[in-house]
Amino acid sequence: MNSGTQRRDESVAVVGGGSWGTALANAAAAAGREVTLWMRDSEAAARMERDRVNERYLPGIALHPGVRATAEAAALGQAGTVLLVVPAQTLRGVLAALAPSLAPGAALVLCAKGIERGSDAFMSEVAAEVLREGAPVAVLSGPSFAADVARGLPTAVTLAAADGALAARLAGLLSGPAFRLYHTDDVRGVEVGGAGKNVLAIAAGIVAGRGLGESARAALIARAFAELMRFARAYGGRAETLMGLSGLGDLVLTASSPQSRNFAFGERLGRGASPEEASGGKLAEGAFTAQALVDLARTREVEMPVAEAVAAVVAGALTVDAAMTRLLSRPLKAETA
Repeated sequence: MNSGTQRRDESVAVVGGGSWGTALANAAAAAGREVTLWMRDSEAAARMERDRVNERYLPGIALHPGVRATAEAAALGQAGTVLLVVPAQTLRGVLAALAPSLAPGAALVLCAKGIERGSDAFMSEVAAEVLREGAPVAVLSGPSFAADVARGLPTAVTLAAADGALAARLAGLLSGPAFRLYHTDDVRGVEVGGAGKNVLAIAAGIVAGRGLGESARAALIARAFAELMRFARAYGGRAETLMGLSGLGDLVLTASSPQSRNFAFGERLGRGASPEEASGGKLAEGAFTAQALVDLARTREVEMPVAEAVAAVVAGALTVDAAMTRLLSRPLKAETA
């Protein structure tokens, strides 16, 4: 391997200049990688490169010196690893548009947590449909707030790839002093945890917004996790994956803090806002994923009453009070059921 090839293999590009994309760019640079942060808006890229801060999404947090912001798609071809940090519902279009600019054999790390509406496809399935057969693809998920990662605060997440050796290599490539990646070959388990917890965090937010107390929220999180486990088993995910960072860890974080967009969205719903008002102009991925999650659950006869309630409230088919009444009137059963 010549020095140019080795340099490309160890360089990283991040697609998406939002808070999470910027945070991951900082984390990769802190791990010693040369990082290109790509965004569509050329003016925003030039401004970030000049001011060394993402003032819109992460004000007051400096961009790492090792990160170069650009809107030139050709720059992506210099990276051996590309992190796709775009909303789940836009992944297909972004990937199709940028695929010709990527280096042959570049590893793609999917960082969106969701299920595509319409197709009900997981992110790895979307990538498989868009990319050439055999393209190296991984997914990254776990309990992490962008501001914490961007500031270099201790954070641990999971990286999954069907090829265990690829997962281990990418985890080593992206891990740094404060950003620790564990690796697994259970892609579906990691995807289920990431997508499902967004939906269930909305329910936790509704409980908080309605003022139902911490006991109710604890019960909700526990029963929501049971739903997540049932769903994961039905779709081939492993229980130990859901018990880890990308499952239980991410659910606990997202369902416990207003820093989570999904929790904050649910909290506003609980206080009486309509779904449109509750969004506040910010993306709550769980609102888009809810119905797709329910559809997939019904396909394999997986019982997910909390997710169904969220989907109904988000769609305007049920009020918050009606959804709570439905959940509380369910027949009593053994806890393991």
